[in-house]
Amino acid sequence: MPIYKLFPEPVYFSNLERTLTKTELKTIAQFKKNTYKNIHNLTTYDTYILEHETLKQLKKDLYTRVLDYFDKIICTSDDVTPYITQSWINYTELNETHHRHAHANSYLSGVFYLDARIEVDEIKFFKDKYKRIELSATEHNTFNSTNWRFPVETGDLILFPSYLVHGVEPKQGINTRTSLAFNVFIKGKIGSRLDLTELTLS
Repeated sequence: MPIYKLFPEPVYFSNLERTLTKTELKTIAQFKKNTYKNIHNLTTYDTYILEHETLKQLKKDLYTRVLDYFDKIICTSDDVTPYITQSWINYTELNETHHRHAHANSYLSGVFYLDARIEVDEIKFFKDKYKRIELSATEHNTFNSTNWRFPVETGDLILFPSYLVHGVEPKQGINTRTSLAFNVFIKGKIGSRLDLTELTLS
């Protein structure tokens, strides 16, 4: 008997496949001097990190993956162009967490890992749906799981719909888990004039 997986949520994994330049690393290091407490870890006050001239190539490399996501997953015929809106850096130390959250006012979100160790660092996604009846599972699968963990390492890039709830459990390992997060929106024309759904985003 076939079992179909209806309406799965895409989580896109890639890797930058290059090391950051000395100039990029120097620029990124400066941001940690100006942060605020984001409940359980630190976040930069600068929320347009990728707009700095010295990170122009990094933004271009990340945007290439955004275009690949749209090409392979969205597959739209609408005349739209994705663009990166805000971007910021999160710092998570030993035993710190990053609270469960989703990204409002955004279509797609990304996390690029500047410092992460695959043996201790991970991102966790949560099924954000109320369960009227909850049964204990003897074996977890894509249908009955309420969360999903992915190990991550330096250079990894993850893209996912901004409404997916995600977070970080208590940090293990002595490295400072450092991630550059960003949001993506779209501009152009969507919908249909005759269907009364036409909308121009700019």
